[in-house]
Amino acid sequence: MSPHCFLRRHNRRGCQRCCHYGNFRPPLPLSLTHLHQPIFTSCSQTGGPYWTVLKGRKDGRVSKASDTINLPAPFLNVTQLIQSFAKRGLGIKDLIALSGGHTLGFSHCSSFEARLHNFSTTHDADPSMDSIFASMLKKKCPKPSKDRTAGQFLDSTASQFDNNYYKRLMEGRGVFGTDQALYDDPRTRWMVESFAKDQHLFFREFATSMIKLGNVGVNDAGEVRLNCRKVN
Repeated sequence: MSPHCFLRRHNRRGCQRCCHYGNFRPPLPLSLTHLHQPIFTSCSQTGGPYWTVLKGRKDGRVSKASDTINLPAPFLNVTQLIQSFAKRGLGIKDLIALSGGHTLGFSHCSSFEARLHNFSTTHDADPSMDSIFASMLKKKCPKPSKDRTAGQFLDSTASQFDNNYYKRLMEGRGVFGTDQALYDDPRTRWMVESFAKDQHLFFREFATSMIKLGNVGVNDAGEVRLNCRKVN
């Protein structure tokens, strides 16, 4: 069932349909419409912040895996990340705050193994990565590897929503190149340091940025589904 709708039985007509609640808002792309509420739930249940999730959007009619190509890749530099977020009306502060969602994240080796093996002609591993951390990841992600389930949590408190992610970046223990780049670039380093020092600040800015993210790509298309599991 879509997290933005609930099943309601009409007493007089004996029919069932998905009904959207709250003030009406136009639909988001399916990836955002259906993920915003679960993100809120996961965040709040693991000690993270609360924010108002705007409901009432219509359901999208299309969901394609190929749409994920629009998501920022884990190897972009900070300039490319800033540009990617700017296209969606999101600023640098949103970039840093939303990246903190990796506090609950896990990644398979395929998304970061390029940092561990043959990184450059002079370095086997990415020199921005702590050497002890790099050695540990190499053991988990040897090359070649047949274990497609192998990977690494994106911070050391993976079941707790906190600011440990930012502290890890300051130690050179960011898993993705995009993560570590946020600390290595002077345009974003000060915000990483601020969130690492002040968890309440991170929580507040994360909640603010999630609300902004929830308004990305709003349009007039969509429908109120008769069956929440499929289009009408």
